Amino acid sequence: MAQNDYEAVDVVLVGAGIMSATLAVLLKELDPSIKLEVVELQDSGAIESSNPWNNAGTGHAGLCELNYTPEAADGSIDIKKAVSINTQFEVSKQFWTYLIEQGTFGSPKTFINPIPHLSFVQGDEGIAFLKTRFAAMIKHHAFADMEYTEDKTTMAEWMPLMMPGRPADEPVAATRVLAGTDVNFGALTTQLLRYLANKSDCQVKYNKKVTGLQRTDSGWRVSIKDTQSGNLREVNSRFVFLGAGGGALPLLQMSGIPEGKGFGGFPVSGQWLRCDDPEVVKQHEAKVYSQAAVGSPPMSVPHLDTRVVDGKKSLLFGPYAGFSTKFLKHGSFLDLPLSIRPSNIGPMLAVARDNFDLTRYLVGEVMQSNEQRLDALRRFYPQANAADWRLEVAGQRVQIIKKDPKKGGILQFGTELVAAEDGSIAALLGASPGASVTVSIMLELIERCFPEQVRSAEWAGKLKKMFPAREKVLEADAALYREVSARSDEHLELTVKSSVPEASL
Repeated sequence: MAQNDYEAVDVVLVGAGIMSATLAVLLKELDPSIKLEVVELQDSGAIESSNPWNNAGTGHAGLCELNYTPEAADGSIDIKKAVSINTQFEVSKQFWTYLIEQGTFGSPKTFINPIPHLSFVQGDEGIAFLKTRFAAMIKHHAFADMEYTEDKTTMAEWMPLMMPGRPADEPVAATRVLAGTDVNFGALTTQLLRYLANKSDCQVKYNKKVTGLQRTDSGWRVSIKDTQSGNLREVNSRFVFLGAGGGALPLLQMSGIPEGKGFGGFPVSGQWLRCDDPEVVKQHEAKVYSQAAVGSPPMSVPHLDTRVVDGKKSLLFGPYAGFSTKFLKHGSFLDLPLSIRPSNIGPMLAVARDNFDLTRYLVGEVMQSNEQRLDALRRFYPQANAADWRLEVAGQRVQIIKKDPKKGGILQFGTELVAAEDGSIAALLGASPGASVTVSIMLELIERCFPEQVRSAEWAGKLKKMFPAREKVLEADAALYREVSARSDEHLELTVKSSVPEASL
């Protein structure tokens, strides 16, 4: 069959989660004439990591996540990562604001709601860390509304579920930012896909599996199998995005691009304790993060979260990690062994050698009894009743393994964008805080893979309209940060009244 005989599109996006949905809408807003197709293995979008019960979904903004502010050997606190994540989340809010302004996107209340973000520590060492962290963060305009207290009466007002039943002499402290959020990325993905479906030359197709990726003179030939009928079709596309969560690594390997060689994946499953009892839920209106146990990985940071899903509030506590060789919750146990290649076996063995503590931690988590899980919850919520909580199985995360010249291989807990040199294909690998900073990641992808268009007056003008201020500007310009953030909060119906006295801001 001649190349011209194949169906042609401009963009194929694999996976109907938050990443692909965001990128598809961005590209369609920048170029209304673009022809694109989203293909998804499941029978609807947001089934895997974008599903609200498959992730913590906090709306990561660096406000309460203590692992984003590491302590140096001299006791100082590095806030750079928290600032970066915060401003990236502000960029996400700008994009959602732009969509709300279009008038056809729907209500922001379906996917984002104001929920205070708190950090909570126990013991003298924890208090010393939190106090130093607060002193460092309050100096930056992104965290100017943060409050700190060691007063237990104040903490009982901030988190009434967590204080009763504690020893009177237990040293505890907390910080709070009222302007935190809870984001339902499943609902947001659904709205993005619905918005996209109303545009011309946009298709979202379910029960479709990508079985082949072959380079052509003008891009890629994508082989797509219908999992219900078994029919196979082939599409020529100028650009392909592999946004299939844990499934992106096998697809990247299928592409054969040199930039993807050496990458491996370490799958980690998760579990949560979930409470839907209205009498319990109404006593906790917050997302409260604490410190991971000594020697535990960042993924183990315990937190008690208010979640708003389909208008109903629930509580999630965890995470409790686990291990499965699947790369997706609905994947295959052969995913991990089939991902091993000559180019990545070295880095994967090096990571196995250097991360024995992680392996031991995961084994311990898998072996936990329900009573042990409840013991961890009771360190947050001393009077927790086992009958109010049930186990919720979360989604799969595939942590990145990549080559390292010194160690042979390293395990990363963030996200990584891998693109071909010619920009014709790109994949997103990794996990947290991916969803909350999706828009910044997809803007980086557009800049790398569509450089000529980004430099054009048309795209540059549209990007400026969508994004009045990008990350680095928001980091440096306090007045502009406050202006842009307040505008987003107003449109997204997030405006809250701070309890911090004006003199302390």
